[in-house]
Order: sequence, then structure tokens, then C-alpha cells
Amino acid sequence: MKDVIVACDFSSAEQVLTFLDKFASCERKPFVKIGMELYYAAGPAIVREIKARGHRIFLDLKLHDIPNTVRKTMKVLSALDVDMTNVHAAGTIEMMKAALEGLTREDGTRPLLIAVTQLTSTSQERMEQDLLIKEPIGEVIAHYADNARKAGLDGVVCSPLEAALVKERCGSSFLAVTPGIRFADAAADDQVRITTPARAKEIGSDFIVVGRPVTAAQDPVAAYLRCVEEFCE
Repeated sequence: MKDVIVACDFSSAEQVLTFLDKFASCERKPFVKIGMELYYAAGPAIVREIKARGHRIFLDLKLHDIPNTVRKTMKVLSALDVDMTNVHAAGTIEMMKAALEGLTREDGTRPLLIAVTQLTSTSQERMEQDLLIKEPIGEVIAHYADNARKAGLDGVVCSPLEAALVKERCGSSFLAVTPGIRFADAAADDQVRITTPARAKEIGSDFIVVGRPVTAAQDPVAAYLRCVEEFCE
């Protein structure tokens, strides 16, 4: 089932809970992304509070460290009962396997685990100049996605422009979680590889992650429901 994930990139528990209060009368509770800014400001307590309100949670901490550290960290995060979390694919297959091992509970259950390929703010030029990666960005993303598949992960984070390529390389059931979503009549902000919710649906995204077009909207509920209408229905 396709879904819209709202990126709640706020700097305090008060801010995010005030924002989510706007959806109290909304029939559909948004799937919420908690990123580094909010998690570092408010800690595990905010994850538990948002979960208690009935929201699904994508804990977006992008772990990238030696395998043993990632394994132990994922074991801690598995107790938070989130629905999805992630690592950086650049951490290698061994690290991703360790993440999966740590995240899996004793009863065999676990959240979805996905890997970040390249950030949507990364262009071909930046990748070549800053990271010294010379291959075409689409090929790099497809290769990272294939590594994540080999490690046993459920999918990857990629721009919607690479979703079809990921599906072609890794299969239709391998998830493409795509940020970089903007309405056709909105500004790109600091994103480079972007598209609209409707187009993301057409080219194979399973989940879209939408931040400022919803959180900074005059009417966040209306903006969220517009995303749902364009992407899910």
C-alpha cells in the first residue's frame, strides 16, 4: 500500500505535538518521519508519545558506523516500536547485515529497514567533486540498492527519479522510499532531484516523504490530503 510520510523536522517536542494536533480530527493519521533534529532534541520519549497518538513512525537516523556499533544501536532502537528505520548504504553490505541482525527482536519481528543511497540534495557534479565517485548517479544508486537487497533489507531511500531504476534492478517488491517531493506550483528549496506526488506514483515510489510542502503550508492538513489524493488514490 502506498503512503505519504510527513517529515516532522522540528526542533522540540512542543513544536511537533502542536503540529500534529492539527490532525486530531483528520480521519487518516499521517505516517510521521522523526529525523535527527527532533530525535536529538527530544529523545526516545517523543517517539513513544507520537506512537501513543496512533501514528506510524519512520525513525530517520541514517546510521553509518562500524558493523558492531550499528548492530548494538539497532538493538536499542528496536525497543521503540517504530515502523521503519534506516542506515546509509555506503556503510557496506556487512554493516547493513549487522543492522538487520540488531533490529530483529527475539520473536523474529522487526521494523522495516531501508538504506539511504544518495541524498536528494546530491547532484552528479557534487558526487564527482566532493565524493570522488565518477560513475553516473543512477548507476551508483542502483548498485547501492542492490547491495541493500543482498544484505536482506526491505528497500532504499532514493529520489523519485531513480525509483523505476531501483525496481528494475531489485524487483517490484523492493521498496522505494522517496523524498524530494514538491507540488508542481511550489519551490524546490534545497532539493535537486525532485518531482511531484502524482509523478512519483507513476514512476514506482512506494512511500513519498514530504516535509516543507506540508509542515510550512498555511493549511497543513489540506496540503497533506492533497499529497494523499495525488499519490495514494
